[in-house]
Formats: sequence, structure tokens, C-alpha cells
Amino acid sequence: MAYHHNPSFFLLLLITLSLASSYAIQAESRHLLEITLPEFPKPEFPHLPEIPTLPKPEFPEIPKPELPTLPEPELPEIPKPELPTFPKPELPMLPKLEIPSIPKPELPTFPKQEIPQMPKKP
Repeated sequence: MAYHHNPSFFLLLLITLSLASSYAIQAESRHLLEITLPEFPKPEFPHLPEIPTLPKPEFPEIPKPELPTLPEPELPEIPKPELPTFPKPELPMLPKLEIPSIPKPELPTFPKQEIPQMPKKP
């Protein structure tokens, strides 16, 4: 069976919990503002020994490789191909087509109807 709770009960519970939690936060923050913390002396750290610096390594210079220059190859000249010319085809003239005219339909005319006027009140 399903339990049916009154929605106003949940609303009252929500309001009560939200008010209780907000008061606790405000009270804690007020206590934090009123507390004065004691000042502690700064600790002195012992002097650390100096670390000797290492000499910077020197690498020998590597010569840049030079690419050998290759002679340019001589390419033979290729003659341009000549395409044969084709005669233009002659097409026969087509007869001009005539579009038959369609008569427009006539709409019937209706007599104009007169609207009777409203009688005026005396």
C-alpha cells in the first residue's frame, strides 16, 4: 500500500530545518570573529649549505651536412599533338509549333442583392 503524506507536513519540515541550519552557521561565524588567536614567533630555519654549481657541458660542433648538387637532366622536347578537325553537323530546321488557343470560361453574373435597412426607433 502506498503511504499518502500531507504536503504541508513536508513544507513545515523543510522550513524548520533550513532555519535551524542557518542559525548554527551564523553562530559559528560570530564565534570565529570574536576569537583572537595568539601570535606565534616565526620559526627560523637552519642555513642550508650551498650547492656547488655544475659546469655547463660543451658539445663539439657538428659540421652541417652539404647535399651534393645534381646536374639538371635534359628532357627531350615532346611535340604537341594535333587534333583533327571535325566538320560541324548540320541539323535540319524544325517547324515552329503553334499553340492552340483555349477560350476563357465565362463566369455567370448574379443579380445584385439589396440589403434591407433597419427600421429606426422613434
